[in-house]
Amino acid sequence: MVKSFLFSFLFLWITGLCLVAQTKSPDEFLGYPLGSKFTSHDKVLDYFKYMGKTGKNVRIVNYGKTYEGRELLVAIVSSKENLERLEQIRKNNLSLSRGQKITGKQPAILWLSYNVHGNEASSTETALKTLYALSAAKGANIPDWLQRTVVIIDPCLNPDGRERYVNYFNSVSGLRPNPNPMAREHIEPWPGGRSNHYYFDLNRDWAWQTQVETQQRLVLYQDWMPEVHVDFHEQNYNEPYYFAPAAEPIHQDVTPWQREFQVTVGKNNAKYFDQKGWQYFTKEQFDLLYPSYGDTYPLYNGAVGMTYEQGGIGAGLSVITIDGDTLTLKDRIDHHYTAGMATLETVAKNADRLLEEFRKYFERGIVAPPGSFKAYVVKAQNLSRLKRMAELLKKNHVEFAFGSEGAASGYNYETGKTETFKLERNDLIVNLSQPRAVLANVLFEPQTTVVDSNTYDITAWALPYAFGLNAYACKEPIKGKYTSIEDTKETGLLLQQPYAWLLPWTSLEDAKALHALQKAGIKVRVAEEEFTVGGKTYNPGALLIYRAENERSVKDVSAKIMAVAQQAKVHFFSVAGGFVDKGKDFGSSVYPVLNVPKVAIVAGAESAAQSMGEIWHFFEQELGYPLTTISLEDIASLDINKVNVLIFPDGSYGEGIGEQLQDWLKIGGKLILFEDAILSAVGKKPFDIQKKEYFKDELSVNFIPKYLSRKQANLSNAIPGAIFKVELDHSHPISAGLGNYYYTLKTDDKVYEFLSKGWNTGVLKPGSYVAGIAGEGALKKIGTGMLFGVQPEGKGTIIYIGANILFRSFWENGKQLFANAVFLVN
Repeated sequence: MVKSFLFSFLFLWITGLCLVAQTKSPDEFLGYPLGSKFTSHDKVLDYFKYMGKTGKNVRIVNYGKTYEGRELLVAIVSSKENLERLEQIRKNNLSLSRGQKITGKQPAILWLSYNVHGNEASSTETALKTLYALSAAKGANIPDWLQRTVVIIDPCLNPDGRERYVNYFNSVSGLRPNPNPMAREHIEPWPGGRSNHYYFDLNRDWAWQTQVETQQRLVLYQDWMPEVHVDFHEQNYNEPYYFAPAAEPIHQDVTPWQREFQVTVGKNNAKYFDQKGWQYFTKEQFDLLYPSYGDTYPLYNGAVGMTYEQGGIGAGLSVITIDGDTLTLKDRIDHHYTAGMATLETVAKNADRLLEEFRKYFERGIVAPPGSFKAYVVKAQNLSRLKRMAELLKKNHVEFAFGSEGAASGYNYETGKTETFKLERNDLIVNLSQPRAVLANVLFEPQTTVVDSNTYDITAWALPYAFGLNAYACKEPIKGKYTSIEDTKETGLLLQQPYAWLLPWTSLEDAKALHALQKAGIKVRVAEEEFTVGGKTYNPGALLIYRAENERSVKDVSAKIMAVAQQAKVHFFSVAGGFVDKGKDFGSSVYPVLNVPKVAIVAGAESAAQSMGEIWHFFEQELGYPLTTISLEDIASLDINKVNVLIFPDGSYGEGIGEQLQDWLKIGGKLILFEDAILSAVGKKPFDIQKKEYFKDELSVNFIPKYLSRKQANLSNAIPGAIFKVELDHSHPISAGLGNYYYTLKTDDKVYEFLSKGWNTGVLKPGSYVAGIAGEGALKKIGTGMLFGVQPEGKGTIIYIGANILFRSFWENGKQLFANAVFLVN
């Protein structure tokens, strides 16, 4: 019997050894040493799936696909015991994220994210090495660490961008890597590999979830809610390694424990880097303010979020740095791997404390939410945008309700004063006594407190401004009574044979309806002036469909309009005649037929990729509207029958914008210039646009800067990203659905002289600054000026948009303004 037992034990032991031996390392599986070439995304997937089948204690979870159809997945690695009860561990962790206590042993969750920026390519290679090391227990302490942790590894958050970079590099590199920084393998062409398919920076999309990769990833993230999240990046290849603790400004809602643990992790990372003699830095450059990063978003969701930055952008496989050293891809992998393993060690040693502090974080949200405000009330001025805000909150698991009664007092976002207001049925109410109190407060706070203004990104993002909805921040709790909005719109289409159908223009749904109507061949007119009919007042921008003029060429007009109404979820109104109560009758020239937009956008090395991508994404993903991409050289031969709307995104176009567009404009073309594209038109025919300039002696200097404070000295003229109130010409269709004001996010101090030919539809005036950081010098430069303008030119139109109204696709109010420019301005 003893012999039988020994034989069985030896058989199992040898079988286990064979299993480990059969599990191939990345080098063995791929057929080349890691770091000797870049691994294509399909091979990364192959190896992860291979490890899921043959590796020890690895599970693979697929969570979606990119815009280009590439698979997104994570590997979950832990001890055998933990994996056997993995679902219970996940549920326990979610209980902690609701502030609830649990019984029994619970490992901490460590989530490692790699390659959110496609051309920061060493991190995906590191993910391969890390997965194998953990599964094969390549280290004496790894089994113990995995007993105390569950590690989630996402090898590539941005496969489309990574493949764009890797394919380019492979196409231009020689037989051996060229370390000369001047070699073309170190200089990416436009648009580069950093961004995703639509040229969005996925590391700035965590909270907004505008991109399909982020949307799918956040579903999985919310299912797990890790205690620690590390985002692996690369920076300029001349920089040493960066890891936590982070730099100021750090948001005031980041807890002392979250700060303390960053220091704890940093010290352990430093220990291993010191042993190797590797250079690194902390507490500089990378702050914790903007809520949509891979480190801040987890922080505002109870975790300890950290960014790690390896020098390497543009380094290829090998590059000579400014110090004369040669940095290789293998070096970069080693640095990231070491930092990741050191962090795992720290998480494992502090697992119990991490779990308890994580639970307390959410418990405090319920019992004592942060900040001076206890509730936010968003007024139901525009139900479409209010619904979009509710969808965003739901994605972020922020609790909200609708409607209450009586009166309340709060800080008015529009006036900047504390006022009494009436609570109404469809008001969206966020009561901060909830687990996600911190995130809710960060997203809504009217003015973010910033200790150090030398920040890495924008400093204002309050959702009421971004959505163009007035709101109140209240110091007393307010609870909503309803779970959904009550749709108060009247039912239209009541008349069998109306004179006209009318559609108020208030939302993107109306733009989709217009597209569907025109696609069906229906003539649609626009009201250039306000009118009242049937006791209802319609603002400029309202759409009109005359039955008689459409029945001559379109069959079943009424049925087609009803189908559009149902599909686009809009409500038409019908009137019996063309005689109005107030304003111009329907035979007036103030109701012109709208052109069917045939839209093209200029894209290329002259264009800012992010701006071009935001516009591209808006047409394809928001509106489902056809968009043609052309090069700058193509504009000399524009055909008005094929392109009647031409968009220049932000960029520098030199002589590309000028007289060659004059003939096209005169016969009816519409030109839309975004941000710095306007500068390329200054001083050229036929453009009536001039940048507002200031002399140095108009700007005050409050101190003589010293070398030590050289960075701060430049901040007087800086606007990292602040919100300004733009006064709109409410009588112009470009302002339809927006009211009297538009809140814009500005990241520069550019404004323009008032147009002498045309309409200054969006104007900045003294006192327009609302929130965020804006230096004294920058505020003086802005002063008074034009930001949005419309210039007639022959039968055509030039539209100047001097701010990024589609900023990262979360600035919802700007989408309305842009739709107005494209569809309503003839």
